[in-house]
Amino acid sequence: MEATITIPHGWKYPRFTFGQRTQKGIIIGIKYYPSDSLLAHEYNEGWRYVVMADINSEDEENHLENEIQLLTPQELKTLLEAEIAKHLHQAELLTYELKAIPGGIYNAEIAQKLL
Repeated sequence: MEATITIPHGWKYPRFTFGQRTQKGIIIGIKYYPSDSLLAHEYNEGWRYVVMADINSEDEENHLENEIQLLTPQELKTLLEAEIAKHLHQAELLTYELKAIPGGIYNAEIAQKLL
């Protein structure tokens, strides 16, 4: 089942969505201050994005929609390639550990499918 998010009538649609990678980090949350709310009166109406700069940290930041800037296609490509390389290296290390298990449990065919 795919998740569905409904935006109430009268609210603007957000420019960004969950999981998008931005200059400030990855979007992990979205909240809206409707025009008739006290928060909107104090901080302006609109979308706020919760961004995690580092996936290995609990720190997160809130940013206004106009403060969010997506990565360029080249920046995103570079970032994803680096993550892929990191995960491939980790898979190689785990395969090495698997080969080191005594008793001949290692199955090269299965290990190759993992890489």
